[in-house]
Amino acid sequence: MFRNNYDNDAVTFSPQGRIFQVEYAQEAVKMQGSVVVGLVSKTHSVLVALKRNAEELSSYQKKIIGIDEHLGIALAGLASDARVLANFMKQQSLASKMTYGRPIPLERIVGQLGDRAQTNTQHYGKRPYGVGLLIAGVDDTGPHLFEFSPSGMTQEMLACAIGARSQMARTYLERHLTEFENCSRDELIKHGLGALKESLSQEKELTIENTSVGVIGLNTDGKRRVEKFKLYDGAEIGPLLEASLETSGDGPEAPAEAAGETMDVDT
Repeated sequence: MFRNNYDNDAVTFSPQGRIFQVEYAQEAVKMQGSVVVGLVSKTHSVLVALKRNAEELSSYQKKIIGIDEHLGIALAGLASDARVLANFMKQQSLASKMTYGRPIPLERIVGQLGDRAQTNTQHYGKRPYGVGLLIAGVDDTGPHLFEFSPSGMTQEMLACAIGARSQMARTYLERHLTEFENCSRDELIKHGLGALKESLSQEKELTIENTSVGVIGLNTDGKRRVEKFKLYDGAEIGPLLEASLETSGDGPEAPAEAAGETMDVDT
């Protein structure tokens, strides 16, 4: 894994044109972060995260953070780096309200976030942020979902999963991609939880302790009002988990889930 001559800092290219410090940061997202899933429809954007604790005596790590009424993030990787970036986003959001009297546009704050991360790859003595983010929000054009990577690259997504064991969640999202656009709020949450279940090992299941859901979107009463970012955590997520068990998005496995059985997932 170590490249010796070219991985001592984030400003030196290898002869193959690679920056190994950036690649190491991306590995931190893949290996250190538990999976988070994001989905977007015409009316809502949903973040679903699997929390984990360092040991039995510790609390579960916070994985979804509200930035503003119209914006929230889910993290995979180093939580300390995510906290720094979340504080930066909160500062930019507050500055927009104080200066212009309106919420900061999503593309602007995502661009500022990417610029901040990319700057760390141009200055000696700094390192890339070892965290990946999914950014969900709403603006005048509707709900959006963006992915942020340690290299500073940002891109808008229809659905996305990052973190450890995220490949199986991505497979689920690809399989159901055509359904997301017209999903209701509850249906989108069920798909998110379904994708999260796919990433679990056989001996684990989703519980109110290890699962978080964040929802942002537009009211469907014709007035196009923004629903404030809502985080479901702890006991609040119980009804959502029960609903996902009653109605599975995978067809043949629905009866087993309705009976309360744990879904088996390949490791």
